[in-house]
Amino acid sequence: MIVKRLRPIGLCAALTVPALVLRFSGAEPGAVVGLLLFGLAVVAASFLLAWAAEAAQVDISGGLAIAVLAVIAVLPEYAVDLYFAYTAGSNPEYVAYAAANMTGSNRLLLGLGWSTVVLIGLAVAKKRSGATVRELVLDSPYRVELGFLAIASIVAFVIPGTGQISLVLGFALLGFFVFYLWKVSRAEPGEPELVGPAAILGGLSKRPRRILVTTLFVFAAVVILASAEPFAHNLIAVGTELGIDRFLLVQWLAPLASEAPEFIVAILFALRGKGDAAIGTLLSSKVNQWTLLVGSLPIAYVFGGGGTALRLDARQIEEFLLTATQTLLGVAALLALRFPRWAAWTLLGLFAVQFALPGQTARYVLCGVYAVIALAALIHNRRHILPTLAAPFRRAPYASGSSREERISA
Repeated sequence: MIVKRLRPIGLCAALTVPALVLRFSGAEPGAVVGLLLFGLAVVAASFLLAWAAEAAQVDISGGLAIAVLAVIAVLPEYAVDLYFAYTAGSNPEYVAYAAANMTGSNRLLLGLGWSTVVLIGLAVAKKRSGATVRELVLDSPYRVELGFLAIASIVAFVIPGTGQISLVLGFALLGFFVFYLWKVSRAEPGEPELVGPAAILGGLSKRPRRILVTTLFVFAAVVILASAEPFAHNLIAVGTELGIDRFLLVQWLAPLASEAPEFIVAILFALRGKGDAAIGTLLSSKVNQWTLLVGSLPIAYVFGGGGTALRLDARQIEEFLLTATQTLLGVAALLALRFPRWAAWTLLGLFAVQFALPGQTARYVLCGVYAVIALAALIHNRRHILPTLAAPFRRAPYASGSSREERISA
């Protein structure tokens, strides 16, 4: 019975085999075939990582769990993006790809991920209660993570403002990420909420569970590290062969592959009526992207032979500005720890509109739209701004005996 329930894990492992055979045999198929096989391997390995990382929460507690899970969860996406940044050190053309992958995954996570799980969560709540639910309410502890994201989103404007990601900024963001891990590790741990194959793994007895989870970690990491380079190469080659904008392929196709498992886990939470856990998971990922990922790019660039700053061209500056203003709107809308329906539809609509506005002028207009709506949301939620910005630095953000309403307005 257990073997049957573990079939999804076996299927994902089997899907990685063709890519591993190609990689270690040295065979070079066509760009399209290579993209499909290596992309499939990245997606399958991402699912294995996600399931193993969730199940590991049964055995690992405290700060170690948070540190390990944070790094594991972003490995597929970061492997591809850091490869682009490293290669850019010797081939300046790859700077654009590093920027494209980062901005694409960031906007995809918020514009599509946040809005989708909120709308699903509200629909589930309406079905269960029989009444219209207009907003998704998050628990008070999420204000700490929102505070980290708020600060990171403000710092993010330094990048389009200076036209570069400097090594100094990179180290500062990495330091902020370490502080984030330390801060959230001090929170009182709760029981992990496992779904799907992760729940099957978590339900095994201790020894088989630890052996299987460790094996999945190692196997998935090997697959991702082995597939990242050929996947990136074939992605660019396909764009060249088919006449498709390579920047757009790197910006949207690669993040879709690496973000898929995380999206599915969040959607499953939302479908089970745990909308706050769903958006909380994606909120943590957003913090990781603006700190760990962005901070790592200039360091990878230096190791690849580049200078002390990853310099951006006009298009990349535009992409970072659009990503930063989108993040600002997401933070502004969530300041009261309530995600309203209008905000979800607005984020989703503006995310879709960007594909119909490829020109630079139109993109800057879209940045202005994000900024104006964000300003209105900031004014509406103004009493929550300072508590949110201060939350990461408070020793005890909320008193244990305070009411839910008091915690939200603290």
